[in-house]
Amino acid sequence: MYLRMRFSHKIKKLLSGRGLASARKHTRRFFHRTRIPLETSRIIETIDGPNFQQIRQRYAVENPGEDWPKYLNLDRWIDINIRRIREIELDLTRPKRILDLGCGAGYFLHIAQLLGHKGLGLDVDYLPMFAEITRLLGVRRIISRIEPFTPLPDLEGKFDLITAFMICFNNHKQPNLWDLPEWEFFLGDLAKYLAPHGRVWLELNREYDGTFYTPELREFFALRGAKIDEHKIIFNSGLGAPASALPVAR
Repeated sequence: MYLRMRFSHKIKKLLSGRGLASARKHTRRFFHRTRIPLETSRIIETIDGPNFQQIRQRYAVENPGEDWPKYLNLDRWIDINIRRIREIELDLTRPKRILDLGCGAGYFLHIAQLLGHKGLGLDVDYLPMFAEITRLLGVRRIISRIEPFTPLPDLEGKFDLITAFMICFNNHKQPNLWDLPEWEFFLGDLAKYLAPHGRVWLELNREYDGTFYTPELREFFALRGAKIDEHKIIFNSGLGAPASALPVAR
């Protein structure tokens, strides 16, 4: 009985759009050769071991928890960023110009660059550890803080893909968490740097109440054309109509 139910579940998944998309992706990966295998150990081998070890000795602490030295755990964070690369399908596409907002240690852009993409990070500069790691990886950064109702700095052209993971620039877990006006301004400004039909991939952090956004903010993203998958807000072809033209923003 159990085996029959599992078989039935697999058939339903295969016949669904999601199952067919997954099958197509696996087929493409089978025939597509990347510049470097997307294996954690192989990616770690591309990082200068002795110099990274010096950085680790300067900044590592025992049991870092959620504090920033946690990013010295290469096995964990390279694995996480390989999964991001695969989910966005950067291992299957032509070379793209990528902007990563809040690039941190730069692991995501490092892997993307190994695959032939060109990357630029944007972040603040109050953690020397991140400056040292991005320099070691050859990841270029623009130093700037993302502030509400403040235009982004000159980002040197347009990008095919703009990403932001584990977003904190929206005043995450602070009383002045961004709402519709802040997001409307930010997305409108970000659109200036997005190439035609470019993608924007945003991943929000969970707030104290266990949610990632209010119902109103979710509707706002949806009305601008986003695909919403729990904490992921994905614009697959541009950033949609200005929110001021949408009923939810009135």
